[in-house]
Amino acid sequence: MMPAARLRVLCALLTIFCFLQQARADTAGEFDFYVLALSWSPTYCKQEGASASRHQCDVATPFRFIVHGLWPQYERGYPESCPGAPTRIDRDIAVSMEDIMPSHNLVFHEWRKHGTCSGLSPEAYFDLTREAFEKITIPGAFRTLTKRGKAAPATVEKAFRLANPGLTEDAMAVTCDQGELEEVRICLSRDLEFRACQEVDRKSCRAGSLFVPPPRTR
Repeated sequence: MMPAARLRVLCALLTIFCFLQQARADTAGEFDFYVLALSWSPTYCKQEGASASRHQCDVATPFRFIVHGLWPQYERGYPESCPGAPTRIDRDIAVSMEDIMPSHNLVFHEWRKHGTCSGLSPEAYFDLTREAFEKITIPGAFRTLTKRGKAAPATVEKAFRLANPGLTEDAMAVTCDQGELEEVRICLSRDLEFRACQEVDRKSCRAGSLFVPPPRTR
């Protein structure tokens, strides 16, 4: 049986370890890389229905891939809602991002959960988000799709790799929801260069195929 004094020391060390781990997870600017999450907007609009963002799902301006977020990541896990940064940001920032993040609530949420951990000001963080988005070439098939399609997750990945030289299969993940394309997540260094990310890659959709809803037209 472990002596009481030794047990107390062990418990104290475990408490300190857990505290340090939590402190690391909540420290703005301390992370290893970014994940650029590109959401297939037609899936969101279809599945959310009347609850979806009215601007994002307006048939007059049909969106395709939009930015869900630019997420600071550790090799394993990620920080979120880091203290020390302002939690509220100017509405003008949301307005400036409408062409690639067409929901103000999404912009505000992404700043609170992920942007606060970037170590950047709100303006710099969303400038970087736009820079990351503009680095990615969306494959032609997704820029012109008008009818419901079907593809294997590996086929979606291949289309992105062919459209983006240097992007490898271990640097991205395709996710699905209810059998439909949800997101393409691309791993980028802090300098926005493609880089491998095993934990993200392992979370790819395992379905043999998935449906790709078209943008709303009516």
